[in-house]
Amino acid sequence: MKKWRLAMAALACSPMIASAASLEFVNQSSWEIHEIHVSPASQRNWGEDYLGSDILEKGDSLTLTGLEAGSWDILVIDEDGDRCILEGIDYDTSDRDRWVITDNDLLACQSAS
Repeated sequence: MKKWRLAMAALACSPMIASAASLEFVNQSSWEIHEIHVSPASQRNWGEDYLGSDILEKGDSLTLTGLEAGSWDILVIDEDGDRCILEGIDYDTSDRDRWVITDNDLLACQSAS
């Protein structure tokens, strides 16, 4: 299982704190995750793709650290180009959150679109 760990000073995702907080994405879905973007909830544009040329296969994880406290939006795009958006996720300096991405999560996003 590959693990990608990225340290970011400020992210466009769910609000997190600079040194203590982190956000881990774990793919337990049947689909590959090709993009993960985070953005402050107050911005209209998505930030960079934190996977870059990497792919989050089933069982893989990505941990983002160094996030500032606040309200963040998260965009996940799977291998079919389906988009799943979580809006207004609030974090503070003591958070260490984990989002296990499942088939149900991705299918719920598709049906909501």
